[in-house]
Amino acid sequence: MDTPSVNRIAETVSAWPGIQTDRLPSNGTDFLLGRREIGHVHGNDSVDIPFPRRVRDELVAAGRAQPHHWLVQSGWVTIPLCTATDVERAIELLKLSYELAVN
Repeated sequence: MDTPSVNRIAETVSAWPGIQTDRLPSNGTDFLLGRREIGHVHGNDSVDIPFPRRVRDELVAAGRAQPHHWLVQSGWVTIPLCTATDVERAIELLKLSYELAVN
């Protein structure tokens, strides 16, 4: 995925009330609401987002996300960034994580 697409994710998510960003050593960006992480972008290739396990299972079953690439049994999901549709899905699911954190 190209940098402008990843920048779109960062610009969109960082505009939400209360969101702060932090650079990751792996050329990524962490999105934080207070001390709670709502997700992060790994360079230009994927987004990882934490959810309660029930929500994660629903998202994976619906094909909206993949189990986290390392923490397969956790509540985390991974969204590979290969197309513009993936970018939009990543923003949508980051918003869901944000809404769960706010409420």
